[in-house]
Amino acid sequence: MQELPRGGRALAKLNCWEFTKCGREPGGANAAAQGVCPAASEGTLDGVHGGLNSGRTCWVLAGTFCRGEVAGTAAQKLESCKECDFYKSIMQDEGEAFVPTTSLIRRLHCAGRLD
Repeated sequence: MQELPRGGRALAKLNCWEFTKCGREPGGANAAAQGVCPAASEGTLDGVHGGLNSGRTCWVLAGTFCRGEVAGTAAQKLESCKECDFYKSIMQDEGEAFVPTTSLIRRLHCAGRLD
């Protein structure tokens, strides 16, 4: 896979907004009308699974854009996220290195960033 420069560092993994092409990243085609997605702006989980901000941990954030609409809280959307092709690709890409959802939620909670 080709390495892509992001934020002054090279990453070889796609973030959710690149995978879904939602356009809600900063400067994206839909950011002005729909707002910047929390996954593209929440920095607490930056680097987890090789993503920028929360770009590879979107399932633990409220307000992400899923299936054509803004999703609810992480607790409300988690089951449907497990059926998402992006989530499944992260599980496959990371294998044993996949950071459990409970650990991600704990990090957000400790940082005061949980929905």
